[in-house]
Amino acid sequence: MSEVGTRLPTPDSEEPDKESEIASVQRRTVAVLSVAQVLGGLGVGIGVAVGGLIAADVAGTEGVAGLAQTFGVLGAAVAAVPLAALTRLRGRRAGLVSGMLLGALGAAVVVAASSIGSLPLLLAGLLLFGSATAAGLQARYGATDLARPGHTARALSIVVWATTVGSVLGPNLADPAGKVGASLGLPPLTGPFLVTLVAFTCAAAVLFLLLRPDPLRLAGLRQADTTTGTRKAGAGFKASLRAIAGRPKALVGLLAIASSHVAMVSVMVMTPVHMHHVDVSLSVIGMVISVHILGMYGLSPLTGYLADRFGRVPVIVAGAVVMATAAVVSGVARADDAVLLGIGLFLLGLGWSFGLVAGSALLSESVPAETRTGAQGASDLVMNGAAAVGGSLAGVVVAVASYGWLTAAAATLMIVMAVYSPMRAARSGQG
Repeated sequence: MSEVGTRLPTPDSEEPDKESEIASVQRRTVAVLSVAQVLGGLGVGIGVAVGGLIAADVAGTEGVAGLAQTFGVLGAAVAAVPLAALTRLRGRRAGLVSGMLLGALGAAVVVAASSIGSLPLLLAGLLLFGSATAAGLQARYGATDLARPGHTARALSIVVWATTVGSVLGPNLADPAGKVGASLGLPPLTGPFLVTLVAFTCAAAVLFLLLRPDPLRLAGLRQADTTTGTRKAGAGFKASLRAIAGRPKALVGLLAIASSHVAMVSVMVMTPVHMHHVDVSLSVIGMVISVHILGMYGLSPLTGYLADRFGRVPVIVAGAVVMATAAVVSGVARADDAVLLGIGLFLLGLGWSFGLVAGSALLSESVPAETRTGAQGASDLVMNGAAAVGGSLAGVVVAVASYGWLTAAAATLMIVMAVYSPMRAARSGQG
């Protein structure tokens, strides 16, 4: 199937029908990315739900359960920059398809590792599994490639919102998927990763077959830039970091993404442990986490509207304030108070959505076109790297001090971000 982007207008064209065609391509792009996100979110959701269990089963001890999430997050961080480099050279479709296929390969490796009882192979599979997470994160930027000025946050937020369906549905498929695995003569916990393999493969197929014309390459043709195929991949990451560091708004966007993610992950991963210590049932804990996921993704379109209507920096500040409030609410709640913890976790997810959507839009529009995809990859590397470190340190903080001290640290981080963001962005004279 050939690209059709070359039939579209040059940047100087004023023909209304051509602009209408661009708008049509943008609507199709957002729709295709959303479908892929449903499938990808399903695969990630079910994999994350049982990753720790399968690691503990293979190793024979619960002490390694946390390694599953750590390796998945590290995999997303490691894959972010190479996928961004591939995107810059070959287009948005190539990067997203490659990430999903690597994730599918990782799921297959996990199934094989579980079958033979190899923990090192299992962790290698989970590392590859993280590539699909990286692709899912970068898909949100694909919605901005052809978005009209003033509508980038809304376009991005729709793709983020689509993740809700798969993320909520995935964990609920773990039990029936386990029965499928057992019926095939495999360890029951491999069943969910068979579903992950199928979901990631289907997402890759949707992107490969339907994400045409490639939105990033088409945007490059319209803007007459040299983003695709002309820059060396080896120089992209350093140039991207310089581009971000030298632009106050871009730096605020990056810090909003990273700080929101590290605060969210740190509190989220330790809340179930905090509740489990007082014997709260797994079903109640699951409900609290489901409410949290709803907060993360369910109101994303509203977040995008607010960011386009009132500006990126005000929404970033609002998100930081909401997250600080969420941390305080969670910190003062009793470990068995599922209602108050549910409110805290919902607000934590909502504030994260504010930071991710507004921060991503601000970052994308604040760097030059030739370094944009590299900057997007760099932001995801920092985002996932910070989450991996934060998630690991969160356990230490709770073990040495308490859950309350962890939430206090998260609240402090977000208060600093709320104060810093407008001050830093003001240096550019925009916001």
